[in-house]
Order: sequence, then C-alpha cells, then structure tokens
Amino acid sequence: MPVTPSRITGADPGSFAAAVLRDRHPAIVARVLADFPFAAPVRDALARILQDPTVTPLPRDAHDCEDWDRWGEPHFGRSVFEVPFLWAENYFYRRLLYATGYHEPGPWQGIDPFGPQKAADLPGSSELAALDALQALPEDEQAAALVAAALWGNRADLGFQLAHGLADVQTELVVDDTERLWKRLASGGTVCVVADNAGRELLPDLVLIDFLLRTGRAARVELHVKPAPYFVSDALTADVLAELRRFGDGSEIGGRLWAALRAGSLELVTDPFYCAPLEFPAMPTGLAARFGAATLTILKGDLNYRRLVGDRDWAPETSFSGLTAYFPGPVAALRTVKSDVVAGLAEGVEAKLPASWRTSGSFAMVQVRG
Repeated sequence: MPVTPSRITGADPGSFAAAVLRDRHPAIVARVLADFPFAAPVRDALARILQDPTVTPLPRDAHDCEDWDRWGEPHFGRSVFEVPFLWAENYFYRRLLYATGYHEPGPWQGIDPFGPQKAADLPGSSELAALDALQALPEDEQAAALVAAALWGNRADLGFQLAHGLADVQTELVVDDTERLWKRLASGGTVCVVADNAGRELLPDLVLIDFLLRTGRAARVELHVKPAPYFVSDALTADVLAELRRFGDGSEIGGRLWAALRAGSLELVTDPFYCAPLEFPAMPTGLAARFGAATLTILKGDLNYRRLVGDRDWAPETSFSGLTAYFPGPVAALRTVKSDVVAGLAEGVEAKLPASWRTSGSFAMVQVRG
C-alpha cells in the first residue's frame, strides 16, 4: 500500500506555500489597511500578525477560541512555516478577523475587511449581458459555455491577483470530466454548489445555477457560502445578494433566481465548518447528510479542492476517485489550479507542462467521482 505523503508546509523557502505566507499575506494586510481608516489599536493588531511567525492561541475573548485551541494544540509554539500550510492560511485569516473586530462587539463588528475589494470586482454590464445572451444558444452549447465560464471564473481570485495579476494568458484543461458532469446532472434532484469567490466568479456560478433549474437538470440547488469573510474574496450571503441586484430589474436570470430563493428551489446554506482549518473528511454530520442526499455536489475553486483531496504532496497520477471515496455522495471539482496539490492526471501529462503550471492560474481541472 503506498505511503501517504506528508502535508504541505512552507518550510522550504522556495516553495509556493512559503511565498504565500511570506509575501501574499503582508500584501493582504496592506490592502486592508489602505481600504479602512482603522485606528491605532487595529493597525497595531494587524501588524502583530506579521511580526512574529510563531503560532499562538487566539485571545481568550474570541468566541471560538476553544475550537482553535483544539485545532491548534499540535502547532502552538511552532513557526507558521513549519505547520501544515492549509492550517497556517486559515489561521492567518482568523487572526485578521479578530484584529479588525469582525466578530467582537464594537463599531467594526460585521464589517467585511475585504468588502471594498469585492465591490470593485463586481461584474460590469458587458459581462452580465454576455452571460444573459447565452440563453439564446441551443441547450448543449449553453451547458458547455456555462461550465467553461464557471471554471475559468475561478481565476478571479482577489488574493491570487494581489500576487500574480490577471493578465490574458493561455488556459488549458489538464483533466476534463465535463461529459461525466452532465451525465450526472441529467436526472434532476438536488445539486449542492459549494461556492468559492464572489465577484466575477460568482456571476457565472449563479447563471449556471439558473440554467440547472430552468432546464430541469436540478429540481433544487443549495448554494453553500462562507458564514464570515475568508480568503479575501470568498462568497458570503451578502455577496450573493449584491450579485443578484447587479442583474437589475430587466434581467430574466436575476428575476428567476430571486424568485427561486423565495420559493425555496434555490437555498443558501452555510456552516461554521467552512471557516475552519479542516479538510472535508472532518465535515460535520449535517453537511455530510446534505451532500449524501444530493444528486451531485459541485465544489468550486482551489481551497475546496485542497480540502477535498487533502493538502498533501500527492503524486499527480494519484486516483482522484480513490482520494474522494470517503465523500458521502457524488462529487465534482471545478478548479483553476493555483496551488501545488494535484491528483487524477493521466500518466505523462505533467511532463508536458511548464514547471510553474500548478501555480500560474493558467490551467484547470474538471473532475467527477460517482
């Protein structure tokens, strides 16, 4: 039986993980400071996140400090570069929310520190019109176009943009299970869509959801969003509503989705698990039951992918189906590749790709199990 590889860390100074912890996180803090007129205590608290890389417990007045004590106990006293990368990233965002007072009583409670960045990334009228126009195409062409839009919309990741920008680059699918995706979506039922980013990624996700409901490929859709700001551009309920309002009164898509929310055929779902430093095998029973009852669960984005297969240094040919066999129902991953974790490639594919392909944002995967 093959040995399970170790979890990815930032211990190697030249690794992608180290670059995120060393370079991207300070850029995120700087952007938050530029977007809000925080007084000195908040500015100082944000600065302290970056000054000492040692993992320490959350302050005792944090509402979830006991949870983080339990999750962090093996890591306290170590450098963030030495602990699992997925955990270190999650803890950075939790500490940022504490520093800005998002959860605690006070004037900044409930203020999304990434809100201005998300607002600037809301789609324009031309993008709305282009997706609206897809309704005139034959259904098969609509289906293909909407999966492509939902997939490549994942490049619109604000944290990724801070480090890489979003230049017009060539894009390529390295795994394409799109045909299996649509076969799984042929029978109606409930489809769970676990969102990733707001803004330009959420827009095609919503149009895809409308298509599933309108064509009967789904009788119900659950759109799963974060319960609190996370990873800069992650979608919240407020982001979904802001996006729907962008469609305007004249949009059939926006009107149908608004009506679907009222009728319950589209349901917004969230859970504290989505803001925890855990992978999907540790999901709570309530989420597992939802996924188990669904015709298909579609996981969007890089973070969900890492949580699905495990944030480890898998050989690229490792079976995707094998790694996701624990998942309680059929599952699909729509992911633009923006980190080192990869599984399910055909033999010899990686050898033909550029050295930076895993972190360039120029390659993508559609993978289905079940």
